[in-house]
Amino acid sequence: MNKDNIYILEDRGIIYVSGEDTFNYLQNIISNDLNKVSDNQSCFSYLLTPQGKYLFEFIIVKHKNGYFLDCPKYQIENLYKQLTLYKLRSKVEITNLSNEFVVAALSKDKFTEFKNANNKTGMTIKFKEDSVFLDPRCADLGARIVINLEKLYLSAKKLNLKISNINEYYQLSHSLGIPNSDTENFQNKIFGLETNSEELNAIDFKKGCYVGQENTARMKLKEKISRRIYPIEIIEGKVDLDEAIKIDNNEIGKIVNNSNFPLGLFKFKDPNFKLEEIIITNKAKIKVKKPFWV
Repeated sequence: MNKDNIYILEDRGIIYVSGEDTFNYLQNIISNDLNKVSDNQSCFSYLLTPQGKYLFEFIIVKHKNGYFLDCPKYQIENLYKQLTLYKLRSKVEITNLSNEFVVAALSKDKFTEFKNANNKTGMTIKFKEDSVFLDPRCADLGARIVINLEKLYLSAKKLNLKISNINEYYQLSHSLGIPNSDTENFQNKIFGLETNSEELNAIDFKKGCYVGQENTARMKLKEKISRRIYPIEIIEGKVDLDEAIKIDNNEIGKIVNNSNFPLGLFKFKDPNFKLEEIIITNKAKIKVKKPFWV
């Protein structure tokens, strides 16, 4: 990621949760520990199904008397409904602020130039009252700022940053093995742990109960995870969504995203599974890339 660039993440949205019961309300449903979040620290978390399957993901940022949820924009409407469903009698307000705030990304090197900043994942500082935080999933993915769109252009100018092509950011994210906002095919189909939630710091196994906690903890304890999401490099041809990937007639995985930044769900314990080796599929030559956490 170029140190002089800033990338407007138009595929991200913002939900704001506030009110008297906000902490307990969120703490009881999300997979991470909200105690980690402060004015100086943000975290990444999931909202799982009761069975422990992936449903929603978001970065949680402290804002005034509540929390920003930085999430994929395609999830906004359904996430809002799900949060409202869990609200019951809790004294909380849930507001979609996607029309008022934008999310933009900048490099880790640029972030560490800010006063009091360091390279710890989730580290959060203020720049002219707006939160800037190093991505809590992986520091190499750089930092984000949640800001009003008009202020973004002024801040970018103040920081000598040029608004640049978002694909540069997506390419970095994919190379690290971190899905962008293209996780729709994960929802209610893949267990949270299979999407590398532990490696991406989305789950706290020491906190109390949350939605999906029982099955997630059991899968972790009994080492039930046999599949994982990995990034794919297409060397030649194309792949189809849900296409099976085979080696010597042994199915080792399938395509779960066939965008410009494809992903596969692989049986990583299968002896036929290999990273960084060319695999021939029906219509393509692919290579399963090694994520940062391997």
